Amino acid sequence: MTVVGVVPAGGSGERLGANRPKAFVVLAGRPLLEWSVEVLATVCDRVVVAVPAGYEAGPDRVKGGASRSASVRAALAVAPEAAVAVVHDAARPLLTRDLVERCLLELREGDTDGVIAAAPVTDTIKEADVHGRVLRTLDRSVLWTVQTPQVFRAATLRNALDVGAETLAAATDDASLVEAAGGTIAVVEAPVENLKVTTATDLRLAETLLAWRVPS
Repeated sequence: MTVVGVVPAGGSGERLGANRPKAFVVLAGRPLLEWSVEVLATVCDRVVVAVPAGYEAGPDRVKGGASRSASVRAALAVAPEAAVAVVHDAARPLLTRDLVERCLLELREGDTDGVIAAAPVTDTIKEADVHGRVLRTLDRSVLWTVQTPQVFRAATLRNALDVGAETLAAATDDASLVEAAGGTIAVVEAPVENLKVTTATDLRLAETLLAWRVPS
């Protein structure tokens, strides 16, 4: 069973205030992208990265698409050997091998088309209307904050990604596309530390967390 890591890395970095794509912003002395790829390479047979135009130099890099899921589709297209796809955002540099392996184990042993890393919601969540009036308080005991990696049977993911550009652009994650195609998704609990770097504050926090993890 060939496992291929797929890393969509086409973010602009604007909210970081960066002068380069987000995946290539330096974090703790290395491009943000490298932290995730290094971990995935210890588990996957191959790792393909979808990058912005002009950054394709290097092994297993392909030009990304107009949206995140379009980039996933582009990366998966050059890995026809994949039986399992491990999709992970370049913007989550605190990925661990343990988390990837637990997701793969759940996919292998469970009756499901995909497995997503997620953290239980701990805040009170309220639904409001367009005027900001609260409609109801949601039951947080059944709510999860979705992260990556998201692990799929590759054939199922390919089928789910075979949709129009507008549908791909509207998808906030690949699991939602698999769900829409009739697939089943399971959740594996992930640490909240598996954060997504979006702002300069996130970048500083990720650097602090990595300093605790990596010996000096």
